[in-house]
Amino acid sequence: MRVMQTQAERGLTGWHVLAMFVTGFSIIIAVNITLAINAVRTFPGKETESSYVASQHFDSDRAAQEALGWTVQADLSPSALRLSVRDAAQAVVKPQIVAATLGRATTVADDMTPAFDWTDGAWIAPVTAGPGNWNLRIEMLAADGTLFRRRIALRVVQ
Repeated sequence: MRVMQTQAERGLTGWHVLAMFVTGFSIIIAVNITLAINAVRTFPGKETESSYVASQHFDSDRAAQEALGWTVQADLSPSALRLSVRDAAQAVVKPQIVAATLGRATTVADDMTPAFDWTDGAWIAPVTAGPGNWNLRIEMLAADGTLFRRRIALRVVQ
């Protein structure tokens, strides 16, 4: 008489081991693909066309900007961005704003170009900024023609 063995009595077979390996590696591969897709989808892009070309003038550009002696103060609320510039003597400076972009550090989806107006010794722009970290990338032109560039990290707390 032949007795049927139960699963527990037969033990671990090669098919069971194969199924465990296939399942385990399938999970790992699925997670890696998901992370890679999200990393590429949220990549904000490049900062400059050629880092080599940008590096050739970096020291002289930085020295010219530091020679201005400007202190830039930026304040961000959920509805407004305030930007004030002062020189080394703490006098108010009114530079020409060449370009400004307010956005998140990790994505360009929320990027906006603030429309600044000069009010009470500061540039003020209406914005819609939700809570969290923001970056202001700004280029301003001094009266002597020096281009002043800054990336200012800001935070909105609600």
